[in-house]
Amino acid sequence: MANQFTYKDKTFGVGDTLNVTIRVIEGDKTRNQVFTGLLIAIKNKGDNKSFTVRKIASHSVGVEKIFPIKSPDILSITLKSKGIVRRSKLYYLRGRKGRESLRVKSVKQEKKSVSKTKKAESKKQTTSKKASKA
Repeated sequence: MANQFTYKDKTFGVGDTLNVTIRVIEGDKTRNQVFTGLLIAIKNKGDNKSFTVRKIASHSVGVEKIFPIKSPDILSITLKSKGIVRRSKLYYLRGRKGRESLRVKSVKQEKKSVSKTKKAESKKQTTSKKASKA
């Protein structure tokens, strides 16, 4: 599928929030840096596959990084939260400002909204039964 990729036997999809740990070389020193953001796109196929992660930095500035999947500088990719989206590219989030750009539903939010609608439907049914009895 075009909107998923596999890295070390873990599958990630567009809309997921990821922690990407990369090796940064500064002069003769190296350090590990974690880039946390939303996976907005996956491009190409095979060895040339890459993915784009977007985060909101200070002062509501959007920062995007493109990582090749086969890069030796990527130490690990961990899933922070699973997202539910219907598109393969989430470029529309670039036009949003601040926290509203992070408004992609996660699995937990989807389950909560489904349970809230079920509760609301059951309340309507109980009130209609009471009204019909009276």
